[in-house]
Amino acid sequence: MAEFTHFNEEGRAKMVDISDKPETARTALAHSSIIVSKEIYDKITNNEMKKGDVLAVAQVAAVMAAKKTWDLIPMCHPIPLTGINISFSWEQEPDENYRLMIAAAVKTTGNTGVEMEALTAASACALTVYDMCKAVDKGMVIGPTYLVEKTGGKNGDFKRNERVTL
Repeated sequence: MAEFTHFNEEGRAKMVDISDKPETARTALAHSSIIVSKEIYDKITNNEMKKGDVLAVAQVAAVMAAKKTWDLIPMCHPIPLTGINISFSWEQEPDENYRLMIAAAVKTTGNTGVEMEALTAASACALTVYDMCKAVDKGMVIGPTYLVEKTGGKNGDFKRNERVTL
């Protein structure tokens, strides 16, 4: 089981010991999206949703989720994040729906990466949009959610060359 770092001698899951890994600058960028109806798009962009400013609340939820990733994902380490940025853009779909594109960028200087924090932030952001808009239409579709790029660490950098679509 030596090649599987997340298993102990008994073959059971363990949190990896990162104490001997060097501290380096690390970043991760994750994307997610949520497809909404024109009615929801109009209400969000005109700030007419009854629960409030959807994108502002979703952005705060994403930041909070990134900071609490270690509480949600069992084998993640609690790490000090040095930066979190959430950005949004809209795309019109062919069927008159709209896709809210979510980008979550996370940074740290430490001995483990921030991919899970970026993915958690993007996911929580999309889920928060769903929660705030579900009274208008429960037919929203979340995803795909994926890692776009990461830098730093022993395994080196990663950069996805294509956009992932459903």
